[in-house]
Amino acid sequence: MIIAAIRSGTDPAAPLPPAAFHRWLEDPIYCPKCEATYILVLDYDDAISRHFPNDSRRHLQMLRKAVMLGHSTDHRISHFETNGVVVTSHPTPKPTATIAAPPLTNRIQ
Repeated sequence: MIIAAIRSGTDPAAPLPPAAFHRWLEDPIYCPKCEATYILVLDYDDAISRHFPNDSRRHLQMLRKAVMLGHSTDHRISHFETNGVVVTSHPTPKPTATIAAPPLTNRIQ
């Protein structure tokens, strides 16, 4: 089971966990120090499983800790993903550099 936490108001920075259908859970993760909210996404079959509350406990604890630690970096990471062993953070891609043009002159030639 892989669970992804995506900050609300942002797009996923990486592909969602592999699944035929995804389910967005109703209970998000909140940062206890500010107003950041992370929505949880996982495979539909795992979400409707009878054993989901017990199987997902470790995953959710790890994601809550990652969100809380992300407060120190001003929540620049908008996409976390865990398989229960390690939390992977996917930073948002930096915008491409723009080409700086030389300034125009005030005189018409």
